[in-house]
Amino acid sequence: MKTIQDQTFDAERALYGSSDIWVKDCAFDGPADGESAFKECKNVRVERSFFNLRYPFWHDHGLVIRDSEMTELCRAALWYSDHITIENTRLHGIKALRECSDAALRGCDVLSPEFGWSARNVEMADCDVQSEYFMMRSIHLRFTNVRMKGKYSFQYAYLDHNIYVDVCQPYVKNYCPSALDVTTYHRVWLDK
Repeated sequence: MKTIQDQTFDAERALYGSSDIWVKDCAFDGPADGESAFKECKNVRVERSFFNLRYPFWHDHGLVIRDSEMTELCRAALWYSDHITIENTRLHGIKALRECSDAALRGCDVLSPEFGWSARNVEMADCDVQSEYFMMRSIHLRFTNVRMKGKYSFQYAYLDHNIYVDVCQPYVKNYCPSALDVTTYHRVWLDK
């Protein structure tokens, strides 16, 4: 695995198509305002890195992100990717996760409207989430100790597709459970 450390990237598709790389203590920011830094990559590890540019992880396979930050300018950070692990990371851009599969998030701070649309096989544990339309049209979800705030969460989620939610201190506005939800969901708190 090739190590890339202590560098700043601002060019378009800076690491496009890379495989078997370990990126540590890097910044994706700068005047060139490039996007899609890791597009179409595989087997990528990222640690302690800063993302301030758009679309960094699209069409990636085998991705681990730890102890990193994605700012509000890091729009649409992870799309069309699979086999993803994200730990102790801030995801603060709109639409941070979309149409991804086999994703596990642990200890993350998510401030991302429209997070998790059309995703499948997503696990979240010990995370804080603030999002509108959170996990819309998603299936095979498992959330444990997730603190939620937002409107219209799980809209159009297929409730007969293995959705388990164990949230604490949630505020899920405008959610109206059906009879199916009562048997599918476990420990969901709704509007105050």
